[in-house]
Amino acid sequence: MNFSQVAREVQIVAVRSRGPGGQNVNKVSSAAQLFWNFAVSEALSLAEKALVRARLTNLINRENEIFLRADEYRDLERNKARVLEKLKAFLIRALHQPKARRPTRPTRASKVRKLEGKSRRGEIKKSRGKVSWE
Repeated sequence: MNFSQVAREVQIVAVRSRGPGGQNVNKVSSAAQLFWNFAVSEALSLAEKALVRARLTNLINRENEIFLRADEYRDLERNKARVLEKLKAFLIRALHQPKARRPTRPTRASKVRKLEGKSRRGEIKKSRGKVSWE
């Protein structure tokens, strides 16, 4: 995946922010909304598009676009950068292929240590019997 190509394909729209902020929040469009139609993207292969569709279903809207929003900062440029960071993080997580686990077996020494520990614990428990005063 080439993220610089993805960044060129996205569409970022400035909208009014949510939450507290008084007069400023009512008149300044400082939040950034990102729309990216990943299905027609040239940055992803068919297999990567299938992974994105399967793993990021909650981010995909009815128009088959990934939709993200950032309104954490008070200025538009920082929110644009933040929404691109979010997209990159989601894509990295969606396209990550975990390594296959190679099953291993315990070594002979670890088996011996385990058995010695068990017998030691058994001896401790055996010595907890009732004390006779004869």
